[in-house]
Amino acid sequence: MESIDLSVLRALSGWRHEGRHALLATVVRTWGSSPRPPGSMLALRDDGRIVGSVSGGCIEDDLLHHYARDALGGHAGATPQLVRYGVSADEAHRFGLPCGGTLELLLEFDPDGARLAELLAMLDSGVLVTRQVDCATGSVALTRATVPTALSFDGHRLSSTLGPGWRMLLIGAGALAEYLATMALFNGFEVTVCDPRGEYRQGWSVAGVQIVTDMPDDAVIAFAPDRRTCIVALSHDPKLDDLALLESLHSPAFYIGAIGSRRNSAARRERLMTHFGATGSDLARLHGPIGLYIGSKTPPEIAVSVMAEILAAKNGVPLTISVEQGKCASGSVAP
Repeated sequence: MESIDLSVLRALSGWRHEGRHALLATVVRTWGSSPRPPGSMLALRDDGRIVGSVSGGCIEDDLLHHYARDALGGHAGATPQLVRYGVSADEAHRFGLPCGGTLELLLEFDPDGARLAELLAMLDSGVLVTRQVDCATGSVALTRATVPTALSFDGHRLSSTLGPGWRMLLIGAGALAEYLATMALFNGFEVTVCDPRGEYRQGWSVAGVQIVTDMPDDAVIAFAPDRRTCIVALSHDPKLDDLALLESLHSPAFYIGAIGSRRNSAARRERLMTHFGATGSDLARLHGPIGLYIGSKTPPEIAVSVMAEILAAKNGVPLTISVEQGKCASGSVAP
């Protein structure tokens, strides 16, 4: 399952290739509480089909009412339009916005199909892209980016960073990996599992996951981690997990973690420093024990806690519950 952004752009590109009228709606600014953050996108086709979301549903209904069918055809070739929802308390209530919530959308009518195809080709090749929209003309510029940046909008120009997709590399193909892979897939991650042990790979049952049999350090190198990559060691075998972690800690991956109790995590850190030359700054990037403390005991519960921690890191949310405050090995009962 790919990210929502890619699904929106891919659907929109297909519609425009077919000659259908369509619009792209992007949340550009919010005030107060908002159901969707800036950068959220929605594509609307002339027959009313919608992909993506900019609210809980009421704003989608309003866009559908005003722009589907004949109305979209009437906007063909029009310059982008800025619309605002939730200016008054009554309007906020009508559109299902939280108390005080207001959001602005930039509507692009009949985006250029060739430009969309070019953007998708760049994203599919793993390129991070800055998309800039000139609101006065509707022209779109695509440039390669080196780091993700927050969406910016000054009323005249929209600039947003897109792709490449979020990726997860799991070391070990056990039960916990299956639950974590499942959750990662429906959160829009592309998932790869590495396990050179045939007996573990034979029982794998999650579709849509790439399986590799390389040794973990080689798998990490081949994976070429970037800032949208997370790597999680789950094999419980130091010979496998340590190899992956050593390579991962030298990468720009946004999250690196390993399963294990507090005692095992401390032993791992000591082992990596003593025998493999890892430094304190290297190990500061290593999450372990992994997962938010929720008292988890079973593989699916542990997977929930780990996925939550990964999403918090992805979204830049600081975590306030530490190991010392009660977290123990992502639900492990080992001391």
